[in-house]
Amino acid sequence: MFTNSPLWPERASTIAGNVDALYIFLLAISGMICLLIFVCVLVFAARFRQRPGHVAEQNEGSTPLEITWSVIPLIVFMVIFGWGATIYFQERTPPQGAAEVYTVAKQWMWKFEHVEGQREINELHVPVGRNVKMIMTSQDVIHSFYVPAFRIKQDVLPGRYTTAWFRATKAGTYHLFCAEYCGTMHSGMIGSVVVMEPAQYEAWLSGGGATASLASTGQGIFQSLGCSTCHRSDTQGRGPNLVGVFGKPVLLEDGRTVTADENYVRESILSPTTKVVAGFKPIMPTFQGLVSEEQLNALVAYVKSLNQPPAAGVAATPNLKPATSQSPATNQ
Repeated sequence: MFTNSPLWPERASTIAGNVDALYIFLLAISGMICLLIFVCVLVFAARFRQRPGHVAEQNEGSTPLEITWSVIPLIVFMVIFGWGATIYFQERTPPQGAAEVYTVAKQWMWKFEHVEGQREINELHVPVGRNVKMIMTSQDVIHSFYVPAFRIKQDVLPGRYTTAWFRATKAGTYHLFCAEYCGTMHSGMIGSVVVMEPAQYEAWLSGGGATASLASTGQGIFQSLGCSTCHRSDTQGRGPNLVGVFGKPVLLEDGRTVTADENYVRESILSPTTKVVAGFKPIMPTFQGLVSEEQLNALVAYVKSLNQPPAAGVAATPNLKPATSQSPATNQ
């Protein structure tokens, strides 16, 4: 009904229909309430207008009426809350096994890197029918990743990762915008998402010119920084063994338990004494300013790869993770 309207953006993701349905429901409820209010104003203005022979009387109210117009809006609001919360948690919970794309936003461009190693600027290629998880950070100010056809929008923040996911439902090229004012060239920070049929996407991947996977690149950075001298797979290292640690709970020296996710790995590299692993000393130097955002992404991807059987070109050696080992701070 609405998809052919020039005022209604195209739907191209699995979540888009749910978002549109809630939006239409909100418009319908708002329209009905607005109509009801105007009808009541007109009826009351006509019926209770000042005229000869009629004297205004004080109305003490009606308990059933008070209950009615309190309970019915409460029910409507709870329906909206429950519906909106369901969509929110669907949008904020990436499915397991989603293809991951690391994203760095900067004035005034979007930089993407697939785990296979392909890099793109202001253009993102994805296949139809596959879940895609965006792992995003900003190099400077706050940006916002917004694809209207997918009905997704997620702020991209400096100093941490935020995530968004989508599953494209049809091939095509869709607008990508920055939806957060980020400076004088904000309006020029645009791009596109190119959704391809699976066979075309695989052909694009094979012809993308990538020389190594993101995890393999991270392994090289890990070795060049000397991290493997402390993060070893045996018990002799001055830092924790990082094989299989990603996604698992980590006990800290102060008694807290945290999950080893992307932000934990990032923080452990840039601010290693913030969360020290139990049983280790806070001797790891910071790598703040020594590694770029792209290198951080590669290191995070490498840590994650240590949870999986070794792939071609990626050795299962320990990784740069917790905030407790001493690694030579070789500048990159």
